[in-house]
Amino acid sequence: MATDYDAPRKTEEESPAESLEALQASRGSGAQTAVIDVDENDTAEGIDLPGADLSGEELTVVVVPEQSDEFTCSSCFLVRHRSQIALEKNGLKYCYDCEG
Repeated sequence: MATDYDAPRKTEEESPAESLEALQASRGSGAQTAVIDVDENDTAEGIDLPGADLSGEELTVVVVPEQSDEFTCSSCFLVRHRSQIALEKNGLKYCYDCEG
């Protein structure tokens, strides 16, 4: 049997006027408060806007020197593992990503 999804739904429980009256009565019966779950990390203080003055901020980054089994690609300047050397030309090393 075909169903017409555009046809209005028929409910036997209540008419729309009765349900509207019940809704209005329930709203007026008590004060409702909205409870918002806010994570401390989601506040606006934790967000830096583009162009913000960060001159007073101090960054703490641990810089690890290049290890003996690593090299710096002469094309993309990323530190890679020695197994990623694709080409070595004139003392310069290139990774597989740059050399294809």
